Amino acid sequence: MKVNRLVTKIVVRLFFLLLLIALVPPFLQGDETKLHHIYLSFHYKWEMIFPAILILGFISLLSICTIKKYKEPDLNWLLVLNTVILIAYGIAIYIRIYQMK
Repeated sequence: MKVNRLVTKIVVRLFFLLLLIALVPPFLQGDETKLHHIYLSFHYKWEMIFPAILILGFISLLSICTIKKYKEPDLNWLLVLNTVILIAYGIAIYIRIYQMK
């Protein structure tokens, strides 16, 4: 019963740690002009729906699990799955943007 709580907390903390690590390098280098010329363009507007659903799902699942103090295993595993997919998506975007530099 406690395994899902532990896994959920570890994965969510890993996500926030990776998010922090991804945001730090541009500010430590002191030269933010490298990222000013990079623009993300999407051919179709509906391509933005899926990341928005993923992010909104993460926010809602995190708030629900936090309110219920991680006591419902189904919600915990949904949050873990959502967070792992969000981590994979974030890594893919991070790699794609830094290849453009």
